[in-house]
Amino acid sequence: MANRQVTPASDRPPTQKGRHHEVRAQGLREFAGLRFDHQRLDPFSLARFANLFVASFDEIEPLLSDETRQHLTGEGKDLWSGGAASHTLPSGERLIILNPTHSRNRQNATLMEEICHVFLGHKPSRLAVETRGKDGKVIARDYNHAIEEEAYSTGAAALVPYTAVKRMVAEGLTSQQIARHFAVSRALVEYRIKVSRLWAEYKVKQGLADPDDV
Repeated sequence: MANRQVTPASDRPPTQKGRHHEVRAQGLREFAGLRFDHQRLDPFSLARFANLFVASFDEIEPLLSDETRQHLTGEGKDLWSGGAASHTLPSGERLIILNPTHSRNRQNATLMEEICHVFLGHKPSRLAVETRGKDGKVIARDYNHAIEEEAYSTGAAALVPYTAVKRMVAEGLTSQQIARHFAVSRALVEYRIKVSRLWAEYKVKQGLADPDDV
């Protein structure tokens, strides 16, 4: 067996939690056949290896009541991103539904999170309509913060690797440019920059902060 090259400390995230997510994300990228950190990961191609069937909303729409369909694509469209059916299909695959009102870039992150649930051995989050508590905050059924955080963070790291975002920040690329490169949302890129402790450097590179103040 060939020796695995040890990653230099400078190429690893500065936090323990960040390193935890990065190691697992790197494993997913290698499984997908990606050799370089600048290569774009396509969650839709990876989904079949996780035994997930991603159905378009058009395919499942006839199965929904008018009330449910109107809620999911109307007033409730901002309350969900996607989810897995609680029962598997006859093929053994698990059905995944993504919010049709979201952009493809945002759907990439949602699907990657569901893929990570599978590869990390989590019980996938079930598609559920969320409600609001007395304080007005959204409450989701079957929500486990630790599991959701690990799946989202690992998926985000797989889509936007630490070494790549670190290099791109140093080169002065904007979050929008990085987002276009990896086909993800700007919000996800800025999340990756912040959790990687690169936000101060990013602001300096973008002229948003005085270097002496950082």
